[in-house]
Amino acid sequence: MIKFLDLHKINNRFHDELEASFSSSLDASHFILGDNVSKFENEFAHYCGTEYCVGTASGLDALTLILKGYIEIGKLNKGDKVIVPANTFIATILSVLHADLEPVLVEPNPETYNLSVEETEIAITKDVKAIIMVHLYGQLADIESLKLLSEKHNLLLIEDAAQAHGAVAISKNQKLNSKTIKAGNLGHAAAFSFYPSKNLGALGDGGAVTTNDSDLYDAIALLRNYGSSVKYSHEIIGFNSRLDDLQAAFLSVKLKSLDVDNQKRRTIAKQYINEIDNSKIQLPFYNGTDSHVFYAFVVVVDDREDFIKFLNQNNIEWLIHYPIPPHKQKALHRFSHLNLPITEQIHKRIISLPISPIITDKEVQTVIKVLNTY
Repeated sequence: MIKFLDLHKINNRFHDELEASFSSSLDASHFILGDNVSKFENEFAHYCGTEYCVGTASGLDALTLILKGYIEIGKLNKGDKVIVPANTFIATILSVLHADLEPVLVEPNPETYNLSVEETEIAITKDVKAIIMVHLYGQLADIESLKLLSEKHNLLLIEDAAQAHGAVAISKNQKLNSKTIKAGNLGHAAAFSFYPSKNLGALGDGGAVTTNDSDLYDAIALLRNYGSSVKYSHEIIGFNSRLDDLQAAFLSVKLKSLDVDNQKRRTIAKQYINEIDNSKIQLPFYNGTDSHVFYAFVVVVDDREDFIKFLNQNNIEWLIHYPIPPHKQKALHRFSHLNLPITEQIHKRIISLPISPIITDKEVQTVIKVLNTY
């Protein structure tokens, strides 16, 4: 069986360092907002190229706290509208609702599956105050166009970078300097998830906010800790959403290998794209740059059930990111009336193939050979 994602093998590469981190944390016994959290926040801010990083309990919390933080500092108000991709994971939309804001679901670009710039501009009204761009499957959204659009309409531009740790922006404007700009530093603020399956995954849940806005940073630092900066003194109505000190220690260990792991994912993706040759399988768009870190390698087939049966028969694990579009989820029934044909077709036909830093060359070649016989 070729596993979709073997977390045991992925984490076993760091076994000794993770064990040492656990022992050190156990000895220190400072489990909440300890030194490991501060250390990782500094490391991840430096990695992303931002001034600030705030560790949170999850990626959903990170995105929610960004929006709550903007309300706290007066850059958003309850009831404001926020544009989100219609084909994202439900967490993006939930964050807007949790912050007492109104999501505006916008169709994606059918080639990249990321937010359509044209559809976004059409959706902008006087009530829209922010855009959340999701770097879906690890591929950066159309940063430059969305930045211009947000500046034109004076909107906040927020990254949902939960799947894009380490993705690097490539400028369309050759006159710009070649300075590396990573996901997390491409908008006014960004949210990351460290769910175990992510390119940078913890051994439990976790998330982070990155930003260069000192006021937002201060607000989120308060919000994540019961609205408190001094124990038992509470300045604002806050939450309990803190990155565990132990998970922060584990993330510091794994961060050192992130770029190498991302490059391995890109190498595998290129092999798939170059060698899978089957008209029944539509391969993903990829411009060949470091702007994609392939959290998922997503293909399109007309008959997904038949394709799943074929993969199962050939011992290839798979996953669907995601089988039900958000507006068709029971939890979001208020949006079920929306006409979103591109989103619905994507969710109906996509399926993800195995891709990870530990998949072997032999396994990659087996996947390619099998798919070419479908």
